Amino acid sequence: MNEYLGQKREAVLQRNGRDPRTVEPVKLRAQVSAEGRSGVRRIRIRDHQVVSDSPADFAGYDLGPSSPELLLGSLGSCLTHIFLIKAAELELPLESLEVSIEGDLDPRGGKPGYEKVPFFPHNIRYTAHIVSPADEHAVRAVHEAVEQWCPILNLLKQPQALEGSVRHTRSAVR
Repeated sequence: MNEYLGQKREAVLQRNGRDPRTVEPVKLRAQVSAEGRSGVRRIRIRDHQVVSDSPADFAGYDLGPSSPELLLGSLGSCLTHIFLIKAAELELPLESLEVSIEGDLDPRGGKPGYEKVPFFPHNIRYTAHIVSPADEHAVRAVHEAVEQWCPILNLLKQPQALEGSVRHTRSAVR
């Protein structure tokens, strides 16, 4: 892992060294379609595809993670990546890194008698499992940097405005 961190450090230093006036904001895009009889959601991002599905008790085929699980996976992926970036920047040697994410989802949430129970993932928490010869101070410095710079973590802590719309095309079939 430390050889990779050296490569990551070089890439981060090069990226951070760019003149900010020459860098353009990036447009992130994803396309999601519901598939035929299964209802499986096919997520297309750049040249990649991910399948999302529901468990059998929610009319799914369990062919992939559910949307709330993907949210936790996205957070875990982002945290892990930012831990790697900050470890590289701060020259923290790592023997291994694993991030565990947990959240609660109560299917009763919002229903009669459970109106105050959230119907969305909540109580989200993570634990970074780090094996390193570094001292606690160095590991804490990396953790603080991750908390400051992880985009998905900060999005969840400080939600952004989100706008939705529907474009309806009326079909001939009824």
